[in-house]
Amino acid sequence: MVKIRLKRIGMKKIPCYRVVVADERSPRDGRAIEEIGLYDPMKQPATIRIDVDRAKYWLGTGAQPTETAKILLKKAGAYDA
Repeated sequence: MVKIRLKRIGMKKIPCYRVVVADERSPRDGRAIEEIGLYDPMKQPATIRIDVDRAKYWLGTGAQPTETAKILLKKAGAYDA
């Protein structure tokens, strides 16, 4: 199954994440099918940049977002549930 989830790219104690579409069997920071956004929780306010068109495309093809990714997609306006 394909999932929309976060991939950590930040340094130690300075997290930064990419919102990616990946196979659920791949490791957290492993190979992704496509990168659709960026989330930086360390900035005030937190930075959320998501390609809404690509997110809606992947949701339409059956990709399931994780709980955290679902919250970020709702804030970006890409997820309606």
